[in-house]
Amino acid sequence: MSRQTFPTYSSSCGWNAMLPSRTPRPALGTDLSVDYAIVGAGFTGLAIARRLQELEPQARIVVLEATTVGEGSSARNSGFTGSDVLPRTATLEGAQKARRQTELMTASFTWLTDIIREHGIACDLTKAGSIRAAATEAGEASLRQVVEVAKANSIAHTVLDRDDIAQRIGSHYYRFGVYLNDTYLLQPAALIRGLADALPDSIALHETTPVRKLVRSGDRWKLQTDGGVVTAKRVALANNGFIPRFGYLKLRMATIYTYAAVTKSIPEHLRDYLGKNPAWGLLPSHRLGTTLRRIGADRLMVRSLYSHEMEEHPPEAEAKLRDRFERRWPELKHVDFEYVWGGTTAFTMNGAPWWGQLDKELYASGGCNGSGIAKGTMLGRHLADLMHGTGRADEIADTMGTASLIAPEPFRSIGFHIVSSLESRRAGLES
Repeated sequence: MSRQTFPTYSSSCGWNAMLPSRTPRPALGTDLSVDYAIVGAGFTGLAIARRLQELEPQARIVVLEATTVGEGSSARNSGFTGSDVLPRTATLEGAQKARRQTELMTASFTWLTDIIREHGIACDLTKAGSIRAAATEAGEASLRQVVEVAKANSIAHTVLDRDDIAQRIGSHYYRFGVYLNDTYLLQPAALIRGLADALPDSIALHETTPVRKLVRSGDRWKLQTDGGVVTAKRVALANNGFIPRFGYLKLRMATIYTYAAVTKSIPEHLRDYLGKNPAWGLLPSHRLGTTLRRIGADRLMVRSLYSHEMEEHPPEAEAKLRDRFERRWPELKHVDFEYVWGGTTAFTMNGAPWWGQLDKELYASGGCNGSGIAKGTMLGRHLADLMHGTGRADEIADTMGTASLIAPEPFRSIGFHIVSSLESRRAGLES
């Protein structure tokens, strides 16, 4: 088993850098015996811990985070969330399945927002809606299918033409779009930090505590860290694409790196190019397309690019993000990026997560495929129910599906590069 059970990054998280400094929880410095151990303090891991505490207030629970909260993968996403499920490649045949998924997501999203309100977590949570936009004829055709599913599932939406989109985001790059009302935008680093700091006192959180080894010993699991050994009755792996580093799910998921950049403050006389909406987010019609956001009054975010299992060379990633930014806002090409960073997500072949019991008293949830805030929270909450003995093992599989087999190495890497190259050509101007 590889000792590298967590991602390392060449750049700090831009979202985290925008926030005031935070004092991390101390690393584990002694042996510990608990009822439940959770590996990973992302959205899934923290949801597992909090839900277990609700179910068993007296239980001894520990969360082990390899890095510091705010620098891990959960803080490195685009900050889109919500409960409505409407995949980019939606079809009418999938409308019924999307309705069932939305029911699961809604309950957990309500649970999450209640926590945010109860603890006053300042994460800029705003119901701004989102735009799905197409720059090509093929992208428009795909989005017109999405419109039909939105109608079938009674999801509030508005069809947009080029001028409508330009008015909202300040760019004439896109030819067709659909605005979906029920999408929230937020500051992901502020949210994950707030959730960690709002954990009940009975839950121990240790940061900068990577788990180096996981073994079964008698009727307990032993988790070896640099500062001590944790002995636990039950364990949850919530380290997403790095679950295979513990020897499990090697043929179910892979780690994908994606990249984001945020501009410096845009001068006031140029802010008409940011659009008339004070907060907006745009998702591409193609899965290898570019995600965009306005951040506050004076910044833009661009997120794009994918690399398999390791980071792309940072200057190359920044140059490609620069190209995508300038094609959309040529008038702002002189505006520099202030933050550029990469982040990981877990990719599965069929887009479904892997969720459930791996071994005796060992559980896992991974494979959010880039939708970690709401989906990760939902999967974590339900995994806690399963660990407690009150959840149904078939509930998630029946509704969300189960990650299918993926090719082993070296065929996986070869296949990724071939498919990525083909899909990039198909994406064209959507990238």
